[in-house]
Parts: sequence; C-alpha cells; structure tokens
Amino acid sequence: MVKRDELVEFLNKTLNIELFSDYGPNGLQIEGKEEVKKIAFAVSATRDSVEKAVEQNSDALIVHHGLFWSFHGPRTITDTFARRVKPLIKNDINLVGYHLPLDAHIEYGNAAAIAKKLGMKEFRPFGDRKGRPLGVKAVFSEPLSPTELKKRLEEILNHSVIHSSPGEQKITSMGIITGGANSDWISAQKDGLDAYLTGEISEHDWHEAKEGNVHFFAGGHNATEQFGVQLLMELLKEKHPKLECFYIPSENPA
Repeated sequence: MVKRDELVEFLNKTLNIELFSDYGPNGLQIEGKEEVKKIAFAVSATRDSVEKAVEQNSDALIVHHGLFWSFHGPRTITDTFARRVKPLIKNDINLVGYHLPLDAHIEYGNAAAIAKKLGMKEFRPFGDRKGRPLGVKAVFSEPLSPTELKKRLEEILNHSVIHSSPGEQKITSMGIITGGANSDWISAQKDGLDAYLTGEISEHDWHEAKEGNVHFFAGGHNATEQFGVQLLMELLKEKHPKLECFYIPSENPA
C-alpha cells in the first residue's frame, strides 16, 4: 500500500512536471482513495480502460492521455464524457495523467523507451515546445537500412509503419517524438539527423520530409505511446513491491 499523495508527489518529481507548459493538467486529475493498493495503467483514460480499472477493483488509473484538455475548453459531465468520469468518482478511483513530461523523459519517456528497444545510444533531448524537449534523439550502434529499420519498428510497436523515404542510404541517427508530432520532422532535419519517428503523418509532410532528405516513420499514435506508462509501472513495482499493478492495452489502430 502507498498513500495517494506520496505516489503522486513521487511521479510528479520524477517526471519534472513543473517544467512543462502542457495542453492539460499533469498529475492527479480525479481524486479517489487516500490509500492505493492496486493500480491500472493505460495509454488513455477511455471508457474501456476506466471500465477495466473498475472491474479489477483498482484504486488508481495512471495514463498518458487524461481527461482534461485545453483544446476542449469547459466540458459538461454528460453523455460519453460522463461515462468516463462517473465510474471513477463512483468507485473512488484516482485518475493520474502525464502527457508531455512522459513523452520527453530521457529515462521513462515514450520516445526513450522505443530508442532503448532499438538498441540506440548517446541519448539527448530532442524537439521543443516553449523551451522544453518533447522526445529524444540518438544514434544506432550500427547503421540500418531503411527497410530493416521499418521492419524492426513494426516488430517493436506491433503496428504497421508508414515510411516516407528519400532513398536507400543507411540510417545512423534518428529523432523520436511519439504521438501526433507530424511536423517535427523539421527538427530532425535541422539537427542533421537521418530519420524521424512519430505516431502520425500528414499528406504534405510525407512529401516534404522525403524532399527534405529525412526518413519519416509513422507508427501509430497509440502504438508509439504504449511504453512510457509501462516503464512507470515497472518503476513503481520496484519501489513498492507489494503494489498490484497491471497494464490495459488498447485496440486503437490510430
């Protein structure tokens, strides 16, 4: 068992949330039980992940995509939004969310997790939002052909990968910002990187990255952001061995 406030404070400090200007609140979003014994983890606080957290008698749900976003503006707790919020409140489940801090973290972040799985090295912060990085850049231990890198990404992400290719030259370096960072391939170009990975790609970026001599890989928003919360899960299990923790995968192909 761990106290809710102790848990949230630890994660807030670990992820340095005060350094980020985000699109919504990071940390505790819905207050539930003071004592936490069982935690569910998911990429997003969806109706499905909330229902599974309730079914498993969870005391907390920790996610990358929480429920409150500046681009939504004020929202009434009605209709589909109510069916996400009400079960959490009714069952006294804490909702904790970390967005940009979990994308960017050099050790526990989404981008760093993928770079580690690729066996990359020389990790450095990458990208910029109001003076803060959004991901990581790194180099490969051995240069990879574009075809080989795409295949490895599809194996790691368990998701098809769109590849905008400027040629068959081997790839030695890559910038990674997970999720919907379509246009940040330009940061990879400015940093002299061979490749860029994110979750989504737009029609014009497919052409412009190719013409800009950057290999652009898009592996799905959900797929590229599945690993950060899992690293947090492993961190908390190590710190609190008696905590029950489980991950809720999503079928979202986007």
